[in-house]
Amino acid sequence: MQNAINQLYQTESRRVLATLIRLLGDFDLAEEALHEAFSAALQQWPAQGMPANPRAWLVSAGRFRMIDQLRRHGRHHESYDEIAEQLATELEADAPEDHAVEDDQLRLIFTCCHPALSQEAQLALTLREVCGLTTEEIARAFLTTAPTLAQRIVRAKAKIRDANIPYEVPEKSELPARLEVVLQVIYLLFNEGYAASAGEEMIRHDLAAEAIRLGRLLCQLLPEPEVQGLLALMLLQDSRRDTRTGADGELILLEDQDRSRWDQQSIQEGIQRVMLALGSQRFGSYTLQAAIAAVHAEAPSITDTDWAQIVGLYDALFSINRSPVVALNRAVAVAMRDGPEAGLALIDHLLTKPALRDYHLAHAARADMCRRLNRKTDAIAGYRQALELARQGAERRFLARRLAELGG
Repeated sequence: MQNAINQLYQTESRRVLATLIRLLGDFDLAEEALHEAFSAALQQWPAQGMPANPRAWLVSAGRFRMIDQLRRHGRHHESYDEIAEQLATELEADAPEDHAVEDDQLRLIFTCCHPALSQEAQLALTLREVCGLTTEEIARAFLTTAPTLAQRIVRAKAKIRDANIPYEVPEKSELPARLEVVLQVIYLLFNEGYAASAGEEMIRHDLAAEAIRLGRLLCQLLPEPEVQGLLALMLLQDSRRDTRTGADGELILLEDQDRSRWDQQSIQEGIQRVMLALGSQRFGSYTLQAAIAAVHAEAPSITDTDWAQIVGLYDALFSINRSPVVALNRAVAVAMRDGPEAGLALIDHLLTKPALRDYHLAHAARADMCRRLNRKTDAIAGYRQALELARQGAERRFLARRLAELGG
């Protein structure tokens, strides 16, 4: 039973937390209620069995334990007792079993992404509270320290509380102005599931599936081209998930994946959505990334891929998103179109700038170009640098294998 509860925590805790934040109106109270609820489950379920609707049970247990706790504090602090009574009255009229909680995480994302907060605070708070990433994982993504990131999150929560920022999806007229950060958060969540930044697990299916679910909800709310484009991108990338690692959890490169096992249903839906977004003539970077993923999805093999079209799409993408990672991906595509020497020249230029010097995939890409050009010493040096910087287990093992193959 403990294993089942642990698994439930992995898959459901963020949804339960989102609902508790809606019901209790406070991040810290809701987090405490979440832990109280799972503690109660560990005590009661082994004897009583898992309830038919465990998520609703956890929400009820968390909220009522929190009311009891506030009442106990109320013996010494009158304000706690008032809060407890107010919550009890409100919650009796709003039982979680009767309330549709499916969009609670979307509500929470919009709360965390309120324009009253800085963009850095919006992203950090959402990744922590909605996505359940650790402070350390988020700090790595922001290239900052965990204590600095933790303080940013604390200040964001205080701002939401003190400014009485509502826990709701904004009116339709307000959605476009709030959309950019929400799309960014959903894609960051997907990326952490698609290719984890650290740890032994390369793919976290629960995070990727949750991001796709939120993308679908957002499409229903606001079927804008870039929302369609983001959902298309996630579907097309996720279509390959079962072939990206072997049975032993080891990384399998795109060129070696069994394309017959790619999810054709996700591919077809993704292509339809990206064509819809492109046809609007109002698309942006997510749609262009989805178009690149669609070219890969339609190709029968790595050699039969239309690399010229992919380079052209990267050119268009770089014109609106001058990210060094986009430039790196374009260099890899150029190497596939024009040969490794052309790609290596572009990567060497990119590595003269500070943005990619500590990015392990840039050094791995350079090492691969050198390997293909039989520049063994340079390839070994590149793989060693990439291995030193990589934090993800499957990636580290892949880089170590490359080094072993080269005798390095």
